[in-house]
Amino acid sequence: MNIELLKEIIIENQELLSQISLIKRRFTFEAQARYVFVGIRQAGKSYLLYQRADALIEEGHLQEEMLFINFDDERLLGFRAEDLDMILQAYSSLFPYRPILFLDEIQNIEGWEHFARRLANSKYQVYITGSNAKMLSRDIATTLGHRFLEQRVFPFSFKEFLKANGVEIPAHGIFGQLKGTVDRLLLSYFQWGGFPELTLFTDKRKWLNQLFEKIILADIIQRNGVRNEYGLRLTLRRLAENIKTPTSYNRLANIVRAAGVSTTATSVMDYLAMCKESCLLFDVENFASKFAERVSVKKHYFTDNGLLNIFLTNSETTLLENICAITLYKRSVENQDEKFYYYNKEWEIDFYIPELKKGIQASYSLADTSTYERETRALIEFHKKYGLKEAVIVTYSEMDTITADDLTIHVVPLAKWLLSYEQ
Repeated sequence: MNIELLKEIIIENQELLSQISLIKRRFTFEAQARYVFVGIRQAGKSYLLYQRADALIEEGHLQEEMLFINFDDERLLGFRAEDLDMILQAYSSLFPYRPILFLDEIQNIEGWEHFARRLANSKYQVYITGSNAKMLSRDIATTLGHRFLEQRVFPFSFKEFLKANGVEIPAHGIFGQLKGTVDRLLLSYFQWGGFPELTLFTDKRKWLNQLFEKIILADIIQRNGVRNEYGLRLTLRRLAENIKTPTSYNRLANIVRAAGVSTTATSVMDYLAMCKESCLLFDVENFASKFAERVSVKKHYFTDNGLLNIFLTNSETTLLENICAITLYKRSVENQDEKFYYYNKEWEIDFYIPELKKGIQASYSLADTSTYERETRALIEFHKKYGLKEAVIVTYSEMDTITADDLTIHVVPLAKWLLSYEQ
């Protein structure tokens, strides 16, 4: 690796910091902490680094103190863990300051965590991002020795999405004259998701397809040495088409084989593990199942509605359940007391939070009588068995209050429900 090239990259990235227009996200940095940010590609991890650098400069630090390296830079292909110290050498040959390091997409460098630990031991201020959940694994956490705070990063919440589009919702939560704008933006967020950069593009499907290809090729196939690429792709397609259905590895393998593609339950299990490591998917267990079934029969959701939607037609009900799952998942990552499940036994409950005794159904509309009966009856019967403190049906645009068998069920439109979870 050429130190002169590293010097050039360091200077370029310092100049870039002064040119970026930031939409600040809701995140408070601990002043003396070091961070590892992990999330799906394009979720906004890099912009959190820019946001932190900008705040440090406002506090009185010099732009020249910022040492920003993006390991997705094609000029750094072939960069290895033993080369990492050259970054400090290149910086010290340019500036007399102690650098603040921002290391973006560092998962591309195998063994990066040992360098990160050395930086921490030397009391450097360090911020790291990566697109692989393995970065939060027990092995790496052991190597880092609690020297870094771990933080998951997701695409925009609906409130952040509104803010990025110039809409601030009043504290009282009443849309007023903003309702037409909020409705229009909700449809976009519902269909195409919340990736920050996507707000700049008109052809959103094309952008999402390109992002999906980058995740599949770079974060899953290349990183894991996948040989049966078509088997992986078909597994994801069939999973997307069955979002609302609890799926075992055996069942999913059978669905793929029915399309004429050779695979096994073990291969399917490996594919889904890789997709979760790349932060493309997450799963939810059945509250009614025994432990062994909780592990093997789950619901799987996509981390962003836009990536799910590129697989679908007639997608409203699937997208509604997926966006509710995303919102609950983000909340559970932030607050372990809000771990959630689905329930599938005598009745079907889309989501249940045991600590809160809260049941949630996701139903695009309750206008159909049979849908109304199914969704409300499941909550009522579940309440009789487990006792609910709160029962909610999230719809796309309907609002109501239903009282039956000593249970009050709140029917809440999606926009209000999303914003209520993002206070």
